[in-house]
Amino acid sequence: MRGAVLLIAMVSGLASPAAADDAPICAARPGKSTPPCTVPAGHFQLEAGLADWSLQKAGDERDTSLVLGETTLKYGLTEGSDIEVDVTPWQRATSHVGVAHGSASGFGDITIGYKRLLTSADVAVQVAVLPFIKAPTARHSLGNGKWEGGVALPVGVALGRSQFSLDLTPEVDWLADGDRHGHHAGMTQVASLGWQASGRLSLSGEFWSQWDWDPAGTARQASADASAAYLAGNTVQLDGGVNFGLNRHTPDVELYAGVSKRF
Repeated sequence: MRGAVLLIAMVSGLASPAAADDAPICAARPGKSTPPCTVPAGHFQLEAGLADWSLQKAGDERDTSLVLGETTLKYGLTEGSDIEVDVTPWQRATSHVGVAHGSASGFGDITIGYKRLLTSADVAVQVAVLPFIKAPTARHSLGNGKWEGGVALPVGVALGRSQFSLDLTPEVDWLADGDRHGHHAGMTQVASLGWQASGRLSLSGEFWSQWDWDPAGTARQASADASAAYLAGNTVQLDGGVNFGLNRHTPDVELYAGVSKRF
């Protein structure tokens, strides 16, 4: 909670001088798609989820998840590359099956990535590559205790001279088997349509799908999502969103809100 208090204090200083770059902040939140943009060289960027809550029900089972303060810290290495570290300081998972009840809470896994823009930043179609690796820092009741990784290929498309844009994020993953004795392939696809409603407000709708080809059986998740982002200044963005599960393997609903700040 101390981290959340610090984030709120940071946002309260919106009247502070803008960063050296005049371009508006470009964050990987809200939503599940990843834009191809990178943090300007020599700048830090903090993208924090203040709260993220989800609910999944199946028969007499009811599972919930609450994540507070999940934060991605980025640093611009060059004008077309940055390094990213994602940390979850606290999360809680609960499960109710009939009269039985179980819960677990604590620190989550850490993910480290490197994003490289492969095209010019001023072209209509921008493409980047983002390899990443997950370190198993969460307790076993919250994580699988295994190293995992993958590579995403963020694509951003400006749709002519309109206020609309399209983001695509195909991703291939290297996931631990459910029995923890090996690894297998997984895949994620995200398609997001964004609308610049005004100079400060942007809205987006997306479709997300994930395939997990575990040897014990393939699982597929899918959701339809909506989000909004508001520029409180060129270096500060506030956001929120809701995701709706489209099959029984996906949480029925997920609500979240967050803030991003470039230094």
